[in-house]
Amino acid sequence: MAPPSPEIPNLQGTQHKRVTVHNSHGEELVGVLHETNSLELVIICHGFKSSKDRIPMVNLADAFEKEGISAFRFDFAGNGESEGSFQYGNYRREADDLRAIVEHFHEEERFIATIVGHSKGGNVVLLYASSYKDVDAVVNISGRFNLERGIEGRLGRDFKEKIKHDGFIDVRNRKGRFEYRVTEKSLMDRLTTDIRGACQNIPNRCRVLTVHGSMDEMVPVEDAMEFAKNVPNHKLQIIEGADHEFTSHQDELSSAVLAFVKVDLRGNYMAMPSQSCKPSGHIHSRL
Repeated sequence: MAPPSPEIPNLQGTQHKRVTVHNSHGEELVGVLHETNSLELVIICHGFKSSKDRIPMVNLADAFEKEGISAFRFDFAGNGESEGSFQYGNYRREADDLRAIVEHFHEEERFIATIVGHSKGGNVVLLYASSYKDVDAVVNISGRFNLERGIEGRLGRDFKEKIKHDGFIDVRNRKGRFEYRVTEKSLMDRLTTDIRGACQNIPNRCRVLTVHGSMDEMVPVEDAMEFAKNVPNHKLQIIEGADHEFTSHQDELSSAVLAFVKVDLRGNYMAMPSQSCKPSGHIHSRL
């Protein structure tokens, strides 16, 4: 299991705004808007037991900001500053959280240029694109294709027998401190989430980029190959030497994601899902 990357504090400044949105369960989701006054907006989703304030979420938002593209990074319910209790699994519910964020910015007459997700967030943005079909570009960074893998590393080899016997497994850190509880229900939520089916159900008009590090020890690079086989309109980019969080390859990651997003923004990005979205009061990005 790869060690966690260091926390990156919120950057202070007039361009960074704290924004709260309520999800369908009434929980407050907290995010940071990197505001450039562009009409288009990129939404960035974090991974498992992570937050909006960790790499690569902050670095990606900063990279978009430097290009004049507004970006919003937020915490899923039960993570970071957002309300709610942390739940293992929760892929589809986090896609619903993302839906609340998208609808909020549609109401503010913003064009959602791309949704970006890292690790588990990569699965969430793909599930979102499959379910709601209202985005034209998705970036999956280090997502896991086979959700049956990677469980033993956290829960132990006998996790199925143990959870059947006890009804739950408490996960502890290396110092023995309790981190979170996995119930049989939450485990089944993960195991019954059909990533292959979701990928195949993404509309062909939706462009998908998968970026993966060749030295990712948490999610094998072979998973990225499976996304390439199953997503209709897909581009795959492997970054040589990069780990799961692209710790020493942040510039390469940002460059790959920016290049992909700019393709859509050079085109007719005014074709919004919501017909009420207008460019009034906004300026365009520096593309």
